[in-house]
Amino acid sequence: MSTEIYPAVRPRRRSATRLILAILGISLGAFIFACASGPNAPPSAVHVLTAKGVVNPVMERYLDRGIDAAEDKDAAAVVIRLDTPGGLVSSMNDIVKRILASRVPVAVYVSPPGGRAASAGAFITMSAHVAAMAPSTRIGAAHPVDSSGGDIEGTLNDKVTNDAVALIRGLAERHGRNADWAESAVRESVSDDAERALELNVIDLIATDLDDLVESIDGREVVLDGEQTVAIHTTDAPRVFNNRNFIENFLDIIADPNIAFLLLSLGSLALFIEIINPGQIFPGVFGVIALLLGFFALSVLPFSWAGVALILFAFILFGLEMFVTSHGILGVGGAVSLLFGGLLLTSDNPPEFQVSRWLVFTLSATLGAFVFFIVVNILRLRHMPAQMGMETVVGRQAVARSPLNPTGFVFLDGEYWSAESEDEEIRPGQSVIITEVDGLKLKVRKQQLEGD
Repeated sequence: MSTEIYPAVRPRRRSATRLILAILGISLGAFIFACASGPNAPPSAVHVLTAKGVVNPVMERYLDRGIDAAEDKDAAAVVIRLDTPGGLVSSMNDIVKRILASRVPVAVYVSPPGGRAASAGAFITMSAHVAAMAPSTRIGAAHPVDSSGGDIEGTLNDKVTNDAVALIRGLAERHGRNADWAESAVRESVSDDAERALELNVIDLIATDLDDLVESIDGREVVLDGEQTVAIHTTDAPRVFNNRNFIENFLDIIADPNIAFLLLSLGSLALFIEIINPGQIFPGVFGVIALLLGFFALSVLPFSWAGVALILFAFILFGLEMFVTSHGILGVGGAVSLLFGGLLLTSDNPPEFQVSRWLVFTLSATLGAFVFFIVVNILRLRHMPAQMGMETVVGRQAVARSPLNPTGFVFLDGEYWSAESEDEEIRPGQSVIITEVDGLKLKVRKQQLEGD
């Protein structure tokens, strides 16, 4: 019995032992693989943003969103490809603050060749942890100007200029760049190309393209948030191109003071037409949509509420002109109100953020003439004699022009009318009396002559 039992039991024990050893071996291998995979894990990505055009609130929102996304993904670095003539000081300040507060290194790359970082763009470039330029680009010309593009006079010029100098010198010194050149870019509007900027220690490097830039910044040490020194690791780092989304592109299109002024004016005009001619669906719908888009455009532009109020007040006056006999005074007041509203709407902004004066004058004159034309016609109608309504033809005499048996045609005031005889057949040429109006059909009876 013993020789038959033990051979059967021993193989089972060996199988269980092998299974346990296999499980332990697989687990140990997986643990070793997991531990070993750390150093060979793919590097963090380089997030690439493209800031092209005027520095405005749309660019500010886009760059803020892009840097947020890079921080959330623990990116190796953010590269901002910059090409701008300048823009709003308020937007520039917010962009500079966001770059300085970034938890990942930010490199501003002035590109493509032929591009520039002028005015506000010079400040943005100076704020970056790495300042780079493509060949044949330029930087500088950062002297403040007034809303008309001219020089600021007097004490205000000293205040604005000194404030800008303090900011740009602080940015240059923070990153070990030429603070004296930065000051001259503000005070004297100095501007230099990429080669000269590198020679003067205005920027950190020149890169022929994005690949060259990413390779050049690998291993560079930068200071984040003024206290934490980190090394940039971009070797074999994948690129993530975070471009503007649909909303940002749409905002960039309508974030134009001329478009905002047109939307407000045309929207108000459409509602004005709806008021004087109720029942027309299209003008009312278009007016509401245009006004909403107009205020949406103003949400990303600095503007004056006084200008908006004057524009809306202009169309209130136009509407009152339709119902109040002012002999054109309200209409003229509306045109003047629209004119001043357009001029005040963006009067405190730099020239590229102001409503075109030609557009303001042209639109005010056109709408004023349009309202004047309507007023003249309304006055003419008011002085015309009252016309008889359909109900006044009852009891009048007409002449049959065809047999009425029972329907046919009669002649009344030079026009042919469809008619229906109430009783006997009426022959052509006989006189009839209109007894009732049924839509566009007259009900008639034969006129009884004396002696009939």
